[in-house]
Amino acid sequence: MRYSLYTLLFGFLISLSSCRKDFDTIASSGNLEFSKTEVYLDTVFTDISSSTYSLKVYNRSNDDIKIPTIQLGKGLNSKYRIMVDGMTGNNKIFNDVELLANDSLYIFIETTANIADANPVNFTYNDQILFDNGGNQQAVNLITLIQDAHFIFPNRSLDKKIYENFDQYGFNPGTRGHALITNAELNWNNTKPYVIYGNCLVPSGSTLNIAAGTSVHFHKDATLIIDDGATLNIQGGLNILDTNGKIIIKNEVTFEGDRLEPEYEDVPGQWGAIILSSGANNNIKHLTLKNALVGLLMQRNVSTTTPRLTISNAQFYGCAIYGILARASIIDGKNLVINDAGQATLACQQGGIYDFTHCTFNNNWSNTTQVAVLLNNYIDDDIDTPLPLISKFDSSIIYSSNQSAIFLDVVGNQFTPDFSYCLLKFNSTNSKFSQPIYNFINGNTNTFSNKKNINPKFKNVNKNQLNVLTIQSGAYNGGNSLNNFADIISDSSKRNFDIGAYSVIP
Repeated sequence: MRYSLYTLLFGFLISLSSCRKDFDTIASSGNLEFSKTEVYLDTVFTDISSSTYSLKVYNRSNDDIKIPTIQLGKGLNSKYRIMVDGMTGNNKIFNDVELLANDSLYIFIETTANIADANPVNFTYNDQILFDNGGNQQAVNLITLIQDAHFIFPNRSLDKKIYENFDQYGFNPGTRGHALITNAELNWNNTKPYVIYGNCLVPSGSTLNIAAGTSVHFHKDATLIIDDGATLNIQGGLNILDTNGKIIIKNEVTFEGDRLEPEYEDVPGQWGAIILSSGANNNIKHLTLKNALVGLLMQRNVSTTTPRLTISNAQFYGCAIYGILARASIIDGKNLVINDAGQATLACQQGGIYDFTHCTFNNNWSNTTQVAVLLNNYIDDDIDTPLPLISKFDSSIIYSSNQSAIFLDVVGNQFTPDFSYCLLKFNSTNSKFSQPIYNFINGNTNTFSNKKNINPKFKNVNKNQLNVLTIQSGAYNGGNSLNNFADIISDSSKRNFDIGAYSVIP
């Protein structure tokens, strides 16, 4: 008897549910609404997948509907891929898609296309997402700009012995890579961008020449390695701007990641580093480098007084660990700007000889340990073996969001500081900053004609705009009047007597 009662009750509930309207659907009537009528997938390189973009589809009616088809206009031949609200399928065509009353669904869109697929006039690749068919059909347009490039892929194992200790920074260049050998491989120009996968090696005895206007993009963890006895020669120039500051002709050389979408514009750590091996010779002019793990990583070897790196009019932004990390190196830098890095914008370790004139080092990274400049003069072994460290900073800004922008990690008496006409952020409230090695800063506010704790008033640090637009800046008229080379954005033979890489332009 109890069994029969349960059976009747279950049957009654089933009969009620079968009458519920929201379990029934009607055919779509062509009245869908969309979050956008065109989806622009930002510029992609040929044969590199785009980011994932979304489209929202709304059913504003009071009826549950069934959409007979949602598909790409070019069907199975389309270079786009779609996923409809988590449904499985061939990512091109979906059938009988249900959408409840006053509800919505998501469509996710990606593409991987070749330059040969693009319109030869404007280099765009187009398709549509079609909803339903016949008189009820609706469409959303898909548009992607495709850019061709020189692609450099790994094709052999590289010698691991020259890349010791680099894996601690989050990448390992001692794996597979590509050695540049031919004349075309060693001479890069601005006809189309270069995209590096894995590790790209300039072998000993070879010179990589990079001409003005060249764009170089690095895939995740990719590196450019300049071997012992090799040379890196970057010869960028000043961009030509219109009256609104927009670039008309790009002459600077740019190094950045290979994700071109706006959301990747300022994401640190997208690629590895430029690795300058101990016997490499390097000359860099007008380079803008962004979003690496380490911008320049120089191996230790002080065997000569000739600079191993001569760098001028260069900008390094948003490196996840260091802008420049140099070990026992020799650098001559002028008009160098480094903004934001996870540990230090400039780190000179294990001694060396460094000469920086009219440079700007600023670090507003969001932690309490970062500094703008870190100087170190010993090998981290059992006895902390000291090494000679000669550091000259002339007419340069060293600033940060922390109380002190410079940290000295030195032992013994083999440290020769030469800071003149500089603007320094340095508050010695912490006992570690009151050691004798900081006497050249702590003496008074104008030791060696330096300025201390005066705001440089950068235009916009968050947008990497470290130029100065007011004479109220601490940088105004405080530089060395003997320096007569142009600033970082000028083609004039002389500069104003302001501190940092930029002349103050009120």
